[in-house]
Amino acid sequence: MQDTLIKKIFDVDEVRRDFPILNREIDGKPLVYLDNAATSQKPVSVINAISDYYSRYNANIHRGVYSISMEASAAYENARISVKEFINAASEREIIFTRGTTEAINLVAYSYGLQNVNEGSEVIVSELEHHANIVPWQVLCQNRKAHLKVIPVNEKGELVIEEYKKLLSDKTAIVAVSHISNSLGTINPVKEIVRLAKAKNPKIAVLIDGAQAIHHTHVDVRDIGADFYAFSGHKMYGPMGIGVLYGRESLLEAMPPYQTGGDMISRVSFEGTTYNELPMKFEAGTPNVEGAVGLNAAIDYINSIGFGAIEEQEKMLLDHATEEILKIDGIRIIGTSQNKASVLSFVVNGLNALDIGIMLDTHGVAVRTGQHCTEPLMDKLCLPGTVRASFAFYNTKEEVDVFIKALKKVIDILK
Repeated sequence: MQDTLIKKIFDVDEVRRDFPILNREIDGKPLVYLDNAATSQKPVSVINAISDYYSRYNANIHRGVYSISMEASAAYENARISVKEFINAASEREIIFTRGTTEAINLVAYSYGLQNVNEGSEVIVSELEHHANIVPWQVLCQNRKAHLKVIPVNEKGELVIEEYKKLLSDKTAIVAVSHISNSLGTINPVKEIVRLAKAKNPKIAVLIDGAQAIHHTHVDVRDIGADFYAFSGHKMYGPMGIGVLYGRESLLEAMPPYQTGGDMISRVSFEGTTYNELPMKFEAGTPNVEGAVGLNAAIDYINSIGFGAIEEQEKMLLDHATEEILKIDGIRIIGTSQNKASVLSFVVNGLNALDIGIMLDTHGVAVRTGQHCTEPLMDKLCLPGTVRASFAFYNTKEEVDVFIKALKKVIDILK
């Protein structure tokens, strides 16, 4: 009922007024920002929340007995509660603040992985993964003399689930896959991936890289069933430098600290140190209070729009862009899964993706070019890279038309 109401009153022009940067011009042309998979833009409410923290109650947290320290502590922990509710975690003890998805994955690889991956163990990733969900597991496998197994993708950019089933074995210790591919937009069947792993062995730990999903669709970690879920604030209209690791409480309790110092300590003596309880056990050093405050504001903003409206707007943009780009001779879309987020990757016959990106910028259109930190995937597809246009709910159909018109001009010039 609420999402239906929100869909009816969604006004993209009104929404765009919340994002100051969308008023910018590039060389006299309105900015058309289509690099949302790399980072999202920030609404005024997020910017103001961070400014308010620095202007009114900037203080270190948890140990201060004075008023603004207690205000900052409350704001930090309120953000944790908001995250817990946003992803439907069972407890705020399961919410660990990190610097982002990359640190969250590394935390699991080093803390959980070093305890549970042994010589001969197997870790499964997929060909769709971002480097941040490949390299930590490579290093772990090298350190523990374990083996890295890879789920292949088909010609549409979809995981081959039958091959994944074959990879699961009595030696499998960890499965780590993305919820949504950053380079192709493919939405992976993460609930099925978790179910298959647990059916093989309930002790297999499953981590989901949710960096590209958290802002596109409602994430319910208990429904997905994964042991770990990681995401970044800056992808979901929040600030950079803040991220979240959700972990099942029983697993986090058994894991050793990833880093030491600051609030993760309960008591220190030269004879030994005892560690703090969850979630502080994994939050060493001075916390990113302003990041948590901004993330909380971003969650409030997303909730005010509603995922029903977000998904409808982004689907319209992707469908329109796909329809129009296929009318251009010589273009091939890379990633054609029926189940995909608002990411459009493509190549143009005979043209370099970097040249296209540079030329589009002269028209005010910002897209991403290259391998998108998915070099193994590009090698599999025999591509040096792609042009990637990625859409957010604040983008418009008219901006898609500007992009398509500019792309046609760029192709004519470069050819």
